[in-house]
Amino acid sequence: MNRKTLVLPAVIGLLAPVLAACGGSDSGSGDSDAIVVGTTDRFTASKEAPAPLDPAYSYDVGTWNILRQTVQTLMIQPRGEGEPVPEAAERCGFTDTGNERYACTLRDGLKFANGDAVTAADVKYSIDRARSLKADSGVFALLSTIDTVETQGDREVIFHLKTADATFPYKLSTPVAGILDPDDYPKGELRDGFELSGSGPYTFKPVVENNELVRAEFTKNPDYQGSLKVNNDRVDMVSFKDTDSMGEALDKADIDLMTRTMSPDQIRKLSAGTDSDIDLVEMPGLEIRYLGFNTDAPTVKSKAVRQAMAQVVNRSALVSKVYGSQAEPLYSLVPASVTGHSNSFFNKYGEPSVTKARTLLQQADVTTPVKLTLHYTTDHYGPATKKEFEVLREQLNSSGLFRVDIKGTPWDTFRPAEKKGEYDVYGMGWFPDFPDADNFLAPFLDADNTLGSPYANSRIRNDLIPESRREADRLSASGSLTDIQDIVAGDVPVLPLWQGKQYIAARDDITGTAYALNSSSTLQLWELGRGVSG
Repeated sequence: MNRKTLVLPAVIGLLAPVLAACGGSDSGSGDSDAIVVGTTDRFTASKEAPAPLDPAYSYDVGTWNILRQTVQTLMIQPRGEGEPVPEAAERCGFTDTGNERYACTLRDGLKFANGDAVTAADVKYSIDRARSLKADSGVFALLSTIDTVETQGDREVIFHLKTADATFPYKLSTPVAGILDPDDYPKGELRDGFELSGSGPYTFKPVVENNELVRAEFTKNPDYQGSLKVNNDRVDMVSFKDTDSMGEALDKADIDLMTRTMSPDQIRKLSAGTDSDIDLVEMPGLEIRYLGFNTDAPTVKSKAVRQAMAQVVNRSALVSKVYGSQAEPLYSLVPASVTGHSNSFFNKYGEPSVTKARTLLQQADVTTPVKLTLHYTTDHYGPATKKEFEVLREQLNSSGLFRVDIKGTPWDTFRPAEKKGEYDVYGMGWFPDFPDADNFLAPFLDADNTLGSPYANSRIRNDLIPESRREADRLSASGSLTDIQDIVAGDVPVLPLWQGKQYIAARDDITGTAYALNSSSTLQLWELGRGVSG
């Protein structure tokens, strides 16, 4: 079979492709041979992050891709578009008109992989544990609207919310709301290292070298009870040091599939169709990239400096030079395909203009050139990140208004330093926890935000975010969401750059690849199977 590119409709959550190639089928052979998936995500246990796989701590797409296979949640995002559906739960729903009381009934016969029964008390324990630990990753903030968790018998769980939250079902589909066995996860501390257990579709075995997870072995859980159909007996996820070595392994058939993170050159080559044994699956994605600011840092404390950067950066040129057709310019934290999106940065700044940027700095009495260092991570968002920051440096320096250096750092050093406020300006990416505009705004702007940002706007936190969450019809929330995006464009605590598509490349005997990523870039390994190569 010839390699084919599957281009899916650019609609949020719509993962139903035109099934014209291998990898779009429901069928799975059930073959006991492991399907091997390559990734460049690195998983390290360190002093700064000793518990990378504890659901109460984990808060990045790489570790969530491991947790979602193993730790079961009450709700789950559906295969195609739409609202979350029950997973460990038999049914869930709001029981009042104000969206402040949410009740779930567990499926009968749920078990952890060790054979222990899963009860409503375990759900309460797991949720309360994450909320009380308040890990510095900030993931607990996803549960911030919960007031109390109540149980009735072994199967009934009732969440009493502090305020209306129409996005709450989505939050129950995220790993921080995963159901844990109290015997394995102590209440007052994180579970260090790479041990992981739950009631999900797979059991998990880590292969660790020098405090780094190099291979994750997922074996079908025979006691799994849930809504998912598991199309394979085992999947191994192998972590590669770089994109090139991962691509070579796919070419040699040492792995069956690769995903995060392919380089733009690899994607262009696969799109050209030169390899008849490998299929490339392209689908719309909600990944965004942005610059974050420590708004207390002297170099960027003046809003005028941040506004001038927003006025100078040419997103179209950046995307064209680095990513080509694999990304699109982004003028808000909320991607263009998400309900509630507004092009707030374009509306405020228009086309890039050095003249307008100079005026902003002059009016604020800022001495030019402004000296800055842009920090980026060398090994978390793909090999094109360095080139991206080289282009940003060139754009800013050529204006004559800035004197910019760039500095790359490995993720296991970069992320702790960013959270401590050691970087004035830094590059980050965001893969949504769930496909709603709230999840592109609240994690950066609310209290306990994931960046540890000192930026705080009382109108956003106290009025606009709560207002938007009261609207079950998300289109009706657009007014509040637009106001938030307009304030962000004016204050520039973050500077959105681009949004990207997502890709999977697989040997042509691997089925289910069209559904192996959802709209939040989450791997769904249960979809994969082994068929017959073309």
